[in-house]
Amino acid sequence: MPNIAVIGAGLGGLPAAYELRHLLPRDYTVTLISHEPNFTFIPGLIQVALDLKPLEHIQLDLETLAQRHGLNWVSGGVTALDIPNRRITVADEKTIDYDYAMIATGASLAFDLIPGLGPQGGYTQSVCTPDHAIEARQAWLQFLDNPGPLVVGAVPGAGCFGPAYEFAFMAERELRRRGLRDQVPITYVTPEPYVGHLGVSGVKNAQALTAQLMQERGIEVIDNMTITAVEAEKMILANGQTLPFKYAMILPAFRGVQFVQDVPGLGDERGFIPVLPTQRHPNFPNIYAVGVSVELPQPDQTDIPIGLPKSGQMSEAMATAAAHNIAVDLGVIQAPLQIPTLDALCFAEFGDTGIAYIAAPVIPDPETGQRRSSYAVRGPWVVWAKAAFEKYFMLKMRYGVGMPWFEKLGLRALFKLKLFKSVLPEDIQALARV
Repeated sequence: MPNIAVIGAGLGGLPAAYELRHLLPRDYTVTLISHEPNFTFIPGLIQVALDLKPLEHIQLDLETLAQRHGLNWVSGGVTALDIPNRRITVADEKTIDYDYAMIATGASLAFDLIPGLGPQGGYTQSVCTPDHAIEARQAWLQFLDNPGPLVVGAVPGAGCFGPAYEFAFMAERELRRRGLRDQVPITYVTPEPYVGHLGVSGVKNAQALTAQLMQERGIEVIDNMTITAVEAEKMILANGQTLPFKYAMILPAFRGVQFVQDVPGLGDERGFIPVLPTQRHPNFPNIYAVGVSVELPQPDQTDIPIGLPKSGQMSEAMATAAAHNIAVDLGVIQAPLQIPTLDALCFAEFGDTGIAYIAAPVIPDPETGQRRSSYAVRGPWVVWAKAAFEKYFMLKMRYGVGMPWFEKLGLRALFKLKLFKSVLPEDIQALARV
């Protein structure tokens, strides 16, 4: 019987595996492959890095989940993908034959593009992986004993800016709580053309609300800027300015994972995977891709290259649509194909308040340059909403639920987000994003 392999078990991969298991007959195999032993709710890593939450609170054991929910669990990193023979090599020794493969690996982190960047061999911290968050927490605790300038931000090519904003504001609040704020000047440095851009231009109120909060919290902003090098307690900018720091959390550029880069034609020049609107690869019909691993065009022409964000909610929507479309391909269900609308919702927690950024869809209409809906709103309710969503999402992952109908209904009712639309196969090429 068919084997559908899902590579990656994050915010896109694990929901995809659950959706496939729900849609497909029990004698079909759904294989989940991951080099990580745990599912991690990545947005929670900022609180881990700031010693506000233990890592265990946002993790679940993947082997246990796989056994509980009927998934074939394979532990290890993918080292090769043989598309002609439909074969995956894991950890250089184990091979898995597949009928369909869904790539949900996320991105690799390009710390090497800037000298001195990153926690391994560099001088800055990261909140992109569980290991990085643990290292960042250790450095943060040392920083609290000997405080000084704090620099937070991102470099050109970063694909998500929300964590940098959250870290800056949550760190500021924590320093105030500890009575250390007057000892710590905070600088936010970013390649974004303006504060509150977050890789998505034209979001109503986003710039004004974010800039106002930066001013209220006394955080200096350096936008439209490139970090060229990092040395011990010193950051060098493209304009020649030098920023001293005792602690720095800088998001790196993203690129595709190595096994994708190794397959000719699978990814673009940076290793991101082009897809049709159905999440299917345009040249390899048995390959689907979702989440951060996917190539999405950045519609903004910014002075400094930046990535288009792919939020966790967008990744889950891509995964749900891809699972549905694989089931249609296999003939298991008789239904139109689904495509994710790429409506984006980001709850950004900024200490005792927050900002919700909504862009529906994140890529504007190519003819009009407009979105159906695009705005930002501020309030403490954002913090509560994010905490509630984290609990809800962890509960879903624990009980093997992908994206239930009431979640889709809630997002539509509260934020006017329509996550999917149905299309006929003959309409796909006309709608292609690549």
